[in-house]
Amino acid sequence: MSDLVRDKIVVITGASSGIGAATARRLALRGAKVVLGARRQGRLEELAAEIRMAGGQVVIKTTDVARHADVEALIGAAVDAFGRIDVLVNNAADTRLFRLADAQVEAWSTQIDVNIKGVLHGIAAALPKMLLQGSGHIINVASTLSTTVLPTSSVYSATKFALRAISEGVRIETAGKIRSTIIHPGATATEVVTTVAYKRLSADAIASGIEYAIAQPDDVGVNEITIRPVEQPN
Repeated sequence: MSDLVRDKIVVITGASSGIGAATARRLALRGAKVVLGARRQGRLEELAAEIRMAGGQVVIKTTDVARHADVEALIGAAVDAFGRIDVLVNNAADTRLFRLADAQVEAWSTQIDVNIKGVLHGIAAALPKMLLQGSGHIINVASTLSTTVLPTSSVYSATKFALRAISEGVRIETAGKIRSTIIHPGATATEVVTTVAYKRLSADAIASGIEYAIAQPDDVGVNEITIRPVEQPN
């Protein structure tokens, strides 16, 4: 059986740590060519060196997803290096939690810019190219908090609720051409909540779900995956 991950051109945002870095490592080991964006250049360079040492192919680009020009440049780097883009993993996120009564208006705006506009910037840069190719896959990393709200998660949950609509919009608007997947991680080692009463998942557990969605045949759309610790109640 052929490896459907090998040689795919995969762009990953928020790739300098956590789920993004774990996904980059996992896909590179499967033979994908990964293009990694994040704000921390030093961390990207370390990860790229690790991937190259293991025999993988990688391009890095300092990227703030809240800046449309940065995301355009990241997608451009993928096309310049490899001639196309097969998968975009919109993973970058601001995971801070706030109580509404604290009126953290500037912080809320930043979170919206990263979690919603950042995803839209990625889609705006990648989707037209995918449509010209006649194929592609957009993966949005959301959260189990996209379906529920905690006392401090109203704004964060709202941004992840939005990803459900955006992901479904990609699926409906491009039916038959572009695959759309939304991933809902539960409590993981990268999340801001650290006082849960159960063991959190590793970032690699989430990366395995992303890998699974990518590895399906082109006519199979894995539209939604939820991955949570078995003890997590919601």
